[in-house]
Amino acid sequence: MKRILGLLAATLVAGGAFAQGAFPGKPIKMVVPFTAGSVTDIIGRTVAEQMAKGLGQPVIIENKPGAGGTIGAGLVAKSEADGYTILIHSSGHALNPAIYPNLPYDTVKDLTGVTPLAAVPNVMVVSPARGWKSVADVVAAAKAKPGQMNYASAGTGSATHMNAEKFKLRAGIDAQHVPFKGTPEALTDVIGGRNDWFFAPLASSLPLIKDGKLQALAVSSAQRAPALPNVPTTVEAGVPDSDYTLWVGMIVPSATPAPIVKRLHDEAVKAIGSPEVKARLAALGADAFTMEPAAFNTYIKAEMESAAQIAKTANLKAN
Repeated sequence: MKRILGLLAATLVAGGAFAQGAFPGKPIKMVVPFTAGSVTDIIGRTVAEQMAKGLGQPVIIENKPGAGGTIGAGLVAKSEADGYTILIHSSGHALNPAIYPNLPYDTVKDLTGVTPLAAVPNVMVVSPARGWKSVADVVAAAKAKPGQMNYASAGTGSATHMNAEKFKLRAGIDAQHVPFKGTPEALTDVIGGRNDWFFAPLASSLPLIKDGKLQALAVSSAQRAPALPNVPTTVEAGVPDSDYTLWVGMIVPSATPAPIVKRLHDEAVKAIGSPEVKARLAALGADAFTMEPAAFNTYIKAEMESAAQIAKTANLKAN
């Protein structure tokens, strides 16, 4: 009997190892909680296409926009923790808990990081018709008419919202927030003059800047963006401690087995390091940005603490 039990145990162990080694055995779904054409979507699709080659399975993007990314995040948090449903989110993921008091998921307990994928500067853009040539022009206009200026974002609780609120606090101005479901919609309104300014991801706004449809006043990153070498940072433009970098990362349900998380991490890092993805990120003005899963989770928690402080100071709440 002992021998039979031993053989059975060995068979189960071998079967488990085989099952883990067989991942993935079907197509993988990546949920992007913003509209198609947003920076999160663009980077997600770029990485997905390359990862599919290493995984040997199609990686399909599904856009589930709304509520600053919390709708898509909630869907992934409640999905099977088997590696077949992945969230591609932005740094707004760390802000959401601070301004959405009734999230249908726990950011730390229900979701776990795989790796960040890229860091993307935001750029303060305005319509050329406004006639503003610098950040100082915008700040002066806002102070001349407190509360009458408005600004766009890719949604309440998104990284673009967080960036703008940090800028407002540091610049000492008052402006009204106009949220959209995604970056493309917000850009359209700024071009049309219906919104005064927008901290748009460089990856989405660069073509419009080059075409002259948008005026770039400053980038939010700590250093100037190589794609816009003549555009100052917001700090250089006279607003201290206003820097902010948008990141895009890969996240899965927290109960996902460690071997599957590692496989996804390794394939994502390999994809980010490929010549094809490197070239695409460079064209978007984005930088590769990867971490081990444990380090990424620590980073997310630190970002949550920083976001909570800004949200409290600015009295940010979801509408």
